[in-house]
Amino acid sequence: MTGTVAIVEDEQNIRENVGFALKREGYNVESFADGLAAWEAFEANLPDLVILDIIMPRMDGLELCRRLRTVSETIPIVFLTSRDEEFDRVLGLELGADDYLCKPFSMRELVARVKVLFRRLSLLNERSTSDEEELLTIGELVLDLRRYTARWGNRTVPLTVTEFMMLHALVRRPGHVKTRQQLMEQGYPHDTYVSDRTIDSHIKRIRKKFSSLDDAFDRIETVYGLGYRYTEGPES
Repeated sequence: MTGTVAIVEDEQNIRENVGFALKREGYNVESFADGLAAWEAFEANLPDLVILDIIMPRMDGLELCRRLRTVSETIPIVFLTSRDEEFDRVLGLELGADDYLCKPFSMRELVARVKVLFRRLSLLNERSTSDEEELLTIGELVLDLRRYTARWGNRTVPLTVTEFMMLHALVRRPGHVKTRQQLMEQGYPHDTYVSDRTIDSHIKRIRKKFSSLDDAFDRIETVYGLGYRYTEGPES
């Protein structure tokens, strides 16, 4: 699947080099030097994937990521960060980014990650057009495995694709511990470069989304030194 990639980066040489590499792979590219210019363009027409720098003039990448997630939970977002920006990098994941790369980065690796995210997006689009339902129900939780959507009771939980895949990995075998490596393989198929901290950030965001609908939500347990598990609750 090819599509439109928006590059939002205030360093011109990075914008140009990333744009050149992606165009060579057949992607359409839109480039923006700051977050506000990008957001104004996105209000009229969303791209298919966004590559964001964190520190930018007028509107930084974190704020742009937050705004993007208010209009789409499925658009893939990749952060470009400096190695000393760990706090911002983790915050970006908690705001809903799918992945990140530290500067300086390999252009080949960036292109590979973009391809992985587009493959996932293509699979999501194919499944979402199906009239069939493939539901996994455990208590109040219902996962639609074709449309990558989740419900808690009668309320929709707005998960990103990465979050859905990790939750599905936990829910398939309630009570069984999933290591961070196993969750990494589920959330990032074909690409296991992400760190344990990335997995923890995604789990934190999943919990936060469910807790916003149900203050008593406590089904995702941390198993210290191992990983996480999903519990069915007292009714089980």
